[in-house]
Amino acid sequence: MELIEYLKELDHIAIALSGGVDSSFLAYAAKQSGIPCKAYVVKSQFVPQFELEDAIQIAKIIDIPLEVIPVNVLNFEEVVSNPSNRCYYCKHHVFSTILEWARRDGFTIIADGTNASDEINNRPGMKALKELSIRSPLRECNLTKTMIRELAHKANLFTWDKPSYACLATRFNNGQKITNADLKNIEKAESYLFLLGLTNFRVRLIGQMAKIQIPECQIDKIIKNRHDILLFFKTMFDDVVLDFEVRE
Repeated sequence: MELIEYLKELDHIAIALSGGVDSSFLAYAAKQSGIPCKAYVVKSQFVPQFELEDAIQIAKIIDIPLEVIPVNVLNFEEVVSNPSNRCYYCKHHVFSTILEWARRDGFTIIADGTNASDEINNRPGMKALKELSIRSPLRECNLTKTMIRELAHKANLFTWDKPSYACLATRFNNGQKITNADLKNIEKAESYLFLLGLTNFRVRLIGQMAKIQIPECQIDKIIKNRHDILLFFKTMFDDVVLDFEVRE
């Protein structure tokens, strides 16, 4: 089924907007379909500022109503203790909150940006979405990541080539407690690397050691800026290492 036709059958839809290409295109398609729709973006300690800003900007471009919902994910011990299924608890809390806000606005159907390329088996977060009956129109219409990027490009959405970006909680090893101070340091560290022109990287936290994961093609840039990176990172972390198992 074509996405627009699918959305028209839903009739009313609330969209969990992250600022990435998938949910941005879904919001665009919902607006284009002409059905009543509204986007909801969560502001939490796991969401970096640039993602929030991108979500707000794309909503303005699409001209879809947007609600920014504050969620203090660090209030939940099952999240901050960071078990292997942390994502289940986090998604459950976050989407339960979106559901609550959306229902106040008259929406009973909530959709997210999961697409046909996403692996859903053995992913705790997907279990939470299923339990809460969250719809995934892109996946249900068999739209892959590549297809969505092409469609978003044609629609002139600036997110069309935006790299995938997992939440900041993924920078912690399972079992390492997630703290607000560590989250802020990771966000500052990654923002600094962005300013150097690096892309598609991660700064992982192991104890108080920062591990930089970067695509092979950008390792030279890390080496070139090694001294400046060390000076900046050492204000926040005890040690800094470069992971030679590079990101693809």
